[in-house]
Amino acid sequence: MGVITPYLDGSFWNPVLKGIHEAAQQHGCRTLVMRGTPAALQAPSLAREQVDGWIVVIGVDGIEQLAAARVPLVVVGTHVHQGNCPSVIPDNHSGIRSAVRHLIEHGHRRIAFVGCFHESDVRVRFEAYRVTLAEAGIPFDPALVIRSDDNWYTGGENAAPQLLAQRHACTAAVFGTDKNALGMIPLLKAAGVRIPEELAIVGFDDVPEAQAVDPPLTTVRQRFEMMGSAACDLVVSMLAGETAPPDLVLTPNTLIQRLSCGCDVIRSLLDEDAASGDGAGSDLDRRMVELLLAPERLAPTTSPAAVWPGVAVVLEAYSAALEGAAPPPAKELERAYLQAVGIAPDMGTSMAIVRLLRRFHERRRERLGGDAASAQRVEAFLDSAHLSLARARLNVETDAVTQLGRLVRSNYDVGLALLSGSQQESLSLSWLAKTAAIWGCLALREDATTLVVAGAYSRDGGATPPIGGRYRLEAFPPADRLPPSATSGALMMILLPIRTARRDWGILALMGPTLRELAGDEGTLGVWASQLAAALERNELVQSLSAKNAELQGAYVMERALSETVRDLGCPLIPLLPGVLLVPLIGAIDRNRAVQVLTAVAEGVGRHEARFVLLELTGVPAVDAQVAHALGQTSRAVALLGARVILVGLRPEIARSLVDVELGDLSTYSSLASALHELTTGGLRPAGAKRGATRTA
Repeated sequence: MGVITPYLDGSFWNPVLKGIHEAAQQHGCRTLVMRGTPAALQAPSLAREQVDGWIVVIGVDGIEQLAAARVPLVVVGTHVHQGNCPSVIPDNHSGIRSAVRHLIEHGHRRIAFVGCFHESDVRVRFEAYRVTLAEAGIPFDPALVIRSDDNWYTGGENAAPQLLAQRHACTAAVFGTDKNALGMIPLLKAAGVRIPEELAIVGFDDVPEAQAVDPPLTTVRQRFEMMGSAACDLVVSMLAGETAPPDLVLTPNTLIQRLSCGCDVIRSLLDEDAASGDGAGSDLDRRMVELLLAPERLAPTTSPAAVWPGVAVVLEAYSAALEGAAPPPAKELERAYLQAVGIAPDMGTSMAIVRLLRRFHERRRERLGGDAASAQRVEAFLDSAHLSLARARLNVETDAVTQLGRLVRSNYDVGLALLSGSQQESLSLSWLAKTAAIWGCLALREDATTLVVAGAYSRDGGATPPIGGRYRLEAFPPADRLPPSATSGALMMILLPIRTARRDWGILALMGPTLRELAGDEGTLGVWASQLAAALERNELVQSLSAKNAELQGAYVMERALSETVRDLGCPLIPLLPGVLLVPLIGAIDRNRAVQVLTAVAEGVGRHEARFVLLELTGVPAVDAQVAHALGQTSRAVALLGARVILVGLRPEIARSLVDVELGDLSTYSSLASALHELTTGGLRPAGAKRGATRTA
């Protein structure tokens, strides 16, 4: 069962995926969940050979490609107008009708509607709101339609000023989503609006926070798990050759009454109950289970104990209190209450179980009578049940806090391993040992159609794809390399695209228990994918910098060698005779080159033990006072080393211009031949042998 969803966490996405996974298990199917949209995931190419049917959750961009593949396809959470592609959505129309009618029953005639009209669900809910007002003879007022920016808390916060501007024009408001209502309620209260005395509020969805807000939010409850399981059932039926169902498949919902509309009990659930029977047998257990499942109905062929195993223990305890017999062990009762809270974590629903038992007992007494002692025992049992259910709910909250603490520590360890570790640690997937994942495989893109395995992990040491193994998109993840436990369908396979703004790196495949057990329902898998992508990009950047550094080092060595070559070419030292260096200079001599000449000549004198340095200036176009001064500095520096500088090739007109320049003990000759003649005949002496004025020959 292939599932494509843009998100994996949250009060909508996680229950939908849970419903799909549980239904798939019942049908003997495995679940493969891909994070993204059909277009972003290159569907139907990715994992095509692993998937027999597709479910797309809300993000339908590119769904035409899947439809063209001619395999069973179902959409969840939105309506797509495309043949042979049914959509599973909540019964938005009847849900809003029940909410508006309830407010009208409270006496409200001026009812506002708040919602984000970008979403098709909200648009359907708005139309149902208008129809229900018309049926009650209430005129529609466009001024009472408040448009929010989105379906989240921020949408409600941003829309609060609009509703506050109409606070005296309406007495109630229906919200397109709970989160819009939850975002706005604190701002309404801060502005002095009393809820529900001045403004009754009803939401839609029954998200977990709805029961915890002050006041608790009356809302239309829909079970997102039902949407997921219904979609899975549809795909399985289509795979079996059954005709595709109608365009839309609606899942039921029910109104949950809490304080925000002015109600103080969950009458919507209990009023539908018609107690029957004269004992604890009858169908009381079925009605108790259906309270927990609402709005879902228990199938006629399904026993209540199959959904809530502890229901028989609770009824046994009730019968024991009624008859004065020994009750079941306290631990069994506590376990039964924990099971009930696990099925329906809503506190109001749990309390409705006790109210149902109380109502059942009261009606039984009206028909059959009973003594005072029996009544006291039953009342004590009901009080104990009330307390035990509250304690069970507290245990759930405590477990959630504990789980959150483990999640924080796990995410810290994973983040540290990915962002501070080596490239090998990131690629090896060894960091998955800090998570609940059972199996993992990281495959990087070689090209548009091929993935190359870069890392693999197996908690039990089982088979994994070979490092360096190449797989086509259609064949990934390789079915023959999955852990043995994958065949049972108990584990969920999740494919996470690993992307950054500049590169699509590849796919991380993970297998583990349910999504909540694997990731804690806090967007954790998305965080892991982002951190892994950042680690891969960091490693590539480090490698690039290392390569660049090596390149710069090589360039530096080459530049230094070139610099030395240039220096040698700019001031060549030629041992002409024993103790005599010839330095032929060509081109203009500026200040920098003069320094180069001084340095090279001084080093050459020491290296060749020279007594005379012949500076050949024939190729120098001009010798001005600045250059002559530099030559004089060279002469004095060489003299300190015991040698003597002789200028050769100095034209007479240039020599006459240097009369006023201090050249020290420096002789000039018009040609190299005349200088060599003086040297060979003893006309020139080394520095220190004779001091005198500049000589020109």
